[in-house]
Amino acid sequence: MELYTLHIIETIVLLVAYFILKYITKKATNKAALKFSKSKTRVKIIKKIIQLMLITITLTFLLLIWGVEQSELMFFITSLLTVLGIAFFAQWSIISNITATLIIFFNHPAKIGDEIEIFDVDHPVLGRISDVGIFFVTVRNKEGALITIPSNLFIQKMIIKRDNQASSITSKLL
Repeated sequence: MELYTLHIIETIVLLVAYFILKYITKKATNKAALKFSKSKTRVKIIKKIIQLMLITITLTFLLLIWGVEQSELMFFITSLLTVLGIAFFAQWSIISNITATLIIFFNHPAKIGDEIEIFDVDHPVLGRISDVGIFFVTVRNKEGALITIPSNLFIQKMIIKRDNQASSITSKLL
């Protein structure tokens, strides 16, 4: 039992650190969402992504604590990061959509409920954003049809955000 005492203590410390970081990131995400007026659905997605990253880091450290060879672990992590790095640059990859969702959450002016027009030569889109998911942005057009646009394409397109206030002011002036 004495052989594993240090491993058990390190594991407990790591798990406590995990829960503290989880709490801090949850509070920071909520604070950022309030500051930038982001919807609850966007906050939920970001929390899931952060949670996944924290779990991955925690598991990596747990493997190191319990004796997985560092060279083997580093080889695995390096291989994994290489594949992920290539996937980040692939236009249609799942990971690029997740990354694009993060960009939409933190830095895109359009949000759920906004009326937008997307300029696309082949398929122009006019409608209201009804959802921003991990992989897709969903737009409901005037006919009620749902149009799903991959997140990585959504951030690449030129978008006009229709200002509901400006259109109501313009109609009052006329």
